[in-house]
Amino acid sequence: MDLQVARIGKPHGIRGEVTVQLFTDAPEERFEPGAVFRVEPAAQGPLTISSARWNKDILILGFEEVPDRNNAELLRGAKLFIESEDTSDDDGDAWYEHELVGLEARVGDEVVGRVSALRTMMVQDLLIIERADGEEILVPFVEEIVPEVDVDGGFVLLTPPAGLLELNLPGSNQAEADEVESPDATEKADGS
Repeated sequence: MDLQVARIGKPHGIRGEVTVQLFTDAPEERFEPGAVFRVEPAAQGPLTISSARWNKDILILGFEEVPDRNNAELLRGAKLFIESEDTSDDDGDAWYEHELVGLEARVGDEVVGRVSALRTMMVQDLLIIERADGEEILVPFVEEIVPEVDVDGGFVLLTPPAGLLELNLPGSNQAEADEVESPDATEKADGS
């Protein structure tokens, strides 16, 4: 089974190194020199790690196949996958993005949308829920708000605090505050 472990970001420096967004809890084990990754899009790979180092909280990778910044720029947005023999995880509360995408998001028995992505952040992860009207809802992926993930049943159960599902939607107080603070909205209010 292929598991996505990273998404390539922007180039770093002139020697072909790139930043990566991690989708693994064990980067030190996954990104050792000599490790080979399947890449999407396939035309960009496979890629072999030549170097891995940390710059503050950002992992920077070098690949044997990428000698310079121009070639590194072509990798932006590519996804890195590994072949995993072990489909079970020791941590029962850990899921990969591909397991979550497409699951119904429910509050009680009501379907409020579908999971469209998992955004891995430094402090906490966010589930991106797409509502039927196409609007996106960002939900902190913490046990208090997402107490149940049932991959086999095809849903995640949400217990959101009041207002979370409406936050940043058109017509919400937060969305209106964002509009007023934007320079375009200020110019329109001034008539200029």
